[in-house]
Amino acid sequence: MEFISVFDVFKIGVGPSSSHTLGPWKAALDFCHECLDRFGTSPMSIQVSLYGSLSLTGLGHATDKAIILGLSGYDPEFIDVSKIDDILEQVKTDKCLLLGGKHCITFSPENQIIFEQEFLPTHANGMIFRCFVSDDAIFTQDYYSTGGGFILKGEVHEHADQKIFLHPFSIQTSKDLINFCNHHQLSISQLVLTNETSYLPQDIIYSKLLEIWNVMMESMFLGCHSTGVLPGGLSVKRRANQTMQLLLRGQQDYSNPEEWMEVIRKENSGFHDILKWISSFAIGVNEVNASLGRVVTAPTNGSAGVIPAVLMYYLCFVNPKAGDEEIISFLCTAGEIGSIFKKGSTISAAMGGCQAEIGVSSAMAAAGLTELLGGSPYQCTIAAEIAMEHHLGMTCDPVNGLVQIPCIERNSMGAIKAINAATIAIDRQHGDAKVELDDVIKTMWETAKDMNRKYKETSEGGLATSVRIIDC
Repeated sequence: MEFISVFDVFKIGVGPSSSHTLGPWKAALDFCHECLDRFGTSPMSIQVSLYGSLSLTGLGHATDKAIILGLSGYDPEFIDVSKIDDILEQVKTDKCLLLGGKHCITFSPENQIIFEQEFLPTHANGMIFRCFVSDDAIFTQDYYSTGGGFILKGEVHEHADQKIFLHPFSIQTSKDLINFCNHHQLSISQLVLTNETSYLPQDIIYSKLLEIWNVMMESMFLGCHSTGVLPGGLSVKRRANQTMQLLLRGQQDYSNPEEWMEVIRKENSGFHDILKWISSFAIGVNEVNASLGRVVTAPTNGSAGVIPAVLMYYLCFVNPKAGDEEIISFLCTAGEIGSIFKKGSTISAAMGGCQAEIGVSSAMAAAGLTELLGGSPYQCTIAAEIAMEHHLGMTCDPVNGLVQIPCIERNSMGAIKAINAATIAIDRQHGDAKVELDDVIKTMWETAKDMNRKYKETSEGGLATSVRIIDC
């Protein structure tokens, strides 16, 4: 049976895009290991062709940089992000790349990373890697980045990358999820933990989930304490810090994310200030993402700020006494909803527009918050449905191919919609809803298929063409 782990949905990596940065990075890392395994230290050269959305918006999403880092053997989860610029500059200057960190090969990014004009037939995010060992020895491998940092080799259909495990509860739809929860008297998070412990010890699962939260916290903290202009040429000013400074009125008697959270908890924040806090949390994360910082795909990099912002809202303003138990429950519930969306639709903006990123993240956050508010599994799925229902048809139209305009602000809107959806759903009774989560997931996929290509992360329509770069 198909299984997507919570750790598949939440991946620690580097911005700005899970499908355009993290996916190609992982593909390049895989290919470099393949080459070293096959050919060792034989003289070789590598060429990479990018297709579709990867080609059209690849420069703005740092796809070329990700490929260089992957071929160089760096892991996106553990790389020292402060050294990325130096690594890239050395390759550009020396025209030499240390394949897998082991074997020096000649490599000119301008000539050996090719932005093709066409789309491959099987997916909007296609790549072909070629390794030339001699005139008659060419190793070729195609990869597809299917959203959220998932990659596939060879022929692909949208849901081909789901893994097969023996686990107690096989969930394909939200109906399956509710039935299992009701029959076994489990919350969604309890069911998820039961599945996860089929292949990992519980203490490891808890540790990994808390590490995910720590990275989310660090990205919020860094984003809210960074100033200046984002890279990429649009001259977008960082805003999270300015909002936070106004809220704290200059108070900064803290030195780390945990102390910062305690200061926020002590603030006597009214409704409007809480809205501003949520926005600063979400925007802060995605300002870090836009500057090639470390974030957690949730379920993508472009939507990385929604889930941290909603969980931070709960921890600071709803239940300040909450701790690890609530964090784990939230992430498990949100992760399961994300996996159901991936199974039934898509989390790739290149396939489905921004509804597949901000819409899915908002639905995930709404479900996670609803469980923490005491909602039933049914109410959690209704919260997810409400959140997605009001993101249906949202286009992906990044200006200049950068995950900045309108992407950063959309994280704030997605977080606030998630909170509103949870607030509405918590009062619904079983059977009240006329639209179930499975209905909206099906509708989302049909909408994705009908959507004009130029509104699906190609920068060929929408704000990407209406906003003149010179005006930015």
